[in-house]
Amino acid sequence: MEKKLSAAVAAVQAAQPTATVEVWCQDEGRIGLKPMVRRVWVKRGSRPRAVNHHRYEWLYAYSFVHPVSGRNWWLILPTVRTDVMSLALREFAQAHGVGAEKQVVLVLDGAGWHTSGKLDVPEGLHLFLLPAHTPELQPAERLWPLLHESVVNRPFDDLATLQTVLVARCAHLTTQQTTVKGLTNYHWWPQQ
Repeated sequence: MEKKLSAAVAAVQAAQPTATVEVWCQDEGRIGLKPMVRRVWVKRGSRPRAVNHHRYEWLYAYSFVHPVSGRNWWLILPTVRTDVMSLALREFAQAHGVGAEKQVVLVLDGAGWHTSGKLDVPEGLHLFLLPAHTPELQPAERLWPLLHESVVNRPFDDLATLQTVLVARCAHLTTQQTTVKGLTNYHWWPQQ
C-alpha cells in the first residue's frame, strides 16, 4: 500500500510540479438515536443505569484528516449518497483551498458513493481507493472512538439534539491535532 500511495502522490506532483501536494484521508460514520452503551465505573454495591431507546434515526459524520499534521475537518450530514459525497468533497475543497496551486490526494474506502461515475470531484482533488475489506489501512477509522465519546451512554430525544452534541465534539477534535496525529499518522503514510 505504501508504494502505491507514494506512486500516486508522485504522479500528481509530476503533473502539477509547482503545486503543493497533501495527502488526506476521509471516512463516514453513522451515529444515531439508538444509544451506544458502554461499561461505566460505579460505587461498589450499586447498579449502573443506562437509559436505552431503540430508535433508528441516524446522522452521518464525514471526517477528513491529514495524518502528518493531525489537522481534521468534519461535516455532519443526513445520509450517505453520491450527491451528498459530491457536496462533502466540494465543501472540503473550498475550505482547504484545493485547486491549481494546492493538490490533494484523498484516500477513501471503496464505498459505492465513492466509486460512482456520478461523483463530482472538484479540480485539484485526486481520489485514491483502498483495497476492499481493509479498514485497518484507513487512518480516518481511528477517529470514531474519539467522536463517540460525546454520545456514549446518553439517550437523545431527537436528531437536532444529537447534531448539536456532535458539532461541538467535532469542533473540539479540530483543536486536538497532536492526539489525532498520534492515532492516524501510520508509519507507512507519505510524509511530505
